[in-house]
Amino acid sequence: MNVLAILREAVTITIFVFSMMVFVDWLNVRSRGGMTMALRGRRWREYVLSSFLGATPGCLGAFMNVSLYVHGLISFGALVGGMIATSGDESYVMLSLFPEKALILFGGLFLSGIIFGAISDWIARRLGMEPCEACRLQEVHPEELGGSQWETLRANLRRPSLLRLGFLSLMIALLMISSLGVVGPKSWNWMRVTLVVLLSLGTVLGFSSSEHYLRTHIVGHILRTHTLRVFLWTFGALLVLSFLPPQETVRAFIQGHIWLIFLFAGLLGIIPESGPHMIFVMMYASGLIPFSVLFVSSFVQDGHGMLPLLSVSVRDSLRVKAFNLAFGLAVGGVLYLFGV
Repeated sequence: MNVLAILREAVTITIFVFSMMVFVDWLNVRSRGGMTMALRGRRWREYVLSSFLGATPGCLGAFMNVSLYVHGLISFGALVGGMIATSGDESYVMLSLFPEKALILFGGLFLSGIIFGAISDWIARRLGMEPCEACRLQEVHPEELGGSQWETLRANLRRPSLLRLGFLSLMIALLMISSLGVVGPKSWNWMRVTLVVLLSLGTVLGFSSSEHYLRTHIVGHILRTHTLRVFLWTFGALLVLSFLPPQETVRAFIQGHIWLIFLFAGLLGIIPESGPHMIFVMMYASGLIPFSVLFVSSFVQDGHGMLPLLSVSVRDSLRVKAFNLAFGLAVGGVLYLFGV
């Protein structure tokens, strides 16, 4: 076991995840809520757009879906579909490890969200299920990036705060070590180019963003809440895999107990937290499990996108998870029977 190699791989993945999170958060805020307003309309539009929001990397899309649901803007089935399409922070890790397969997975989850969102509403009507009452949830305030960007940039350059100087120092250091190949790929392949571009955009954002956005969104939410957790779970998953027997032995055991692995992947997905599901991402990247098991794990789990709903309605949270678990195991089983 090479702990330094595992540490280097975990750091590389974490930097990639962090840079993508910053970029996605910026896109979400700059959209000024345009995507959420587009959800108003016919029911199928709700399924499509809630699944699209869920399929976007990270937790923001899931949080928006919960907010829209409790405000009565989307149906229970649309919420189920959005959670089906959500893969939490693991989506960033999958994009860094196996981007082509990850995009296929996201596309499959997006289509599943639409289909099973409609089925969920049909079942909910037959069972007489009532949605939870509307309530208030914290909302994203896009004006936090508003105002004149040039005025904000000039003010930041004239009187940079200690927090901004620290963040910029971090971004420049990450940009340098990524460009030199200290972390990440040794050669200039697509991943190294993408990483450098994303870190460059994050550095520019560090110069031009408002103090509140930098402190609350980037440092307070992404850096403190997500990034450390992603690193610890990634490092832990890689460390666990390094202690396993030879891959052929593990693969033979999994093939002999595949339905237990399916069940475990689904049950673990009930946990409303990003991290525990990372083990299936790493196992798939190592070739230890088939795509169908990863699909079940991603189908059922939704990172911590369910946490806001838990604070509003435990009943509806359990219903969403029950629907997702049943649908996920069924679809995953069919995929496996077809050799996927």
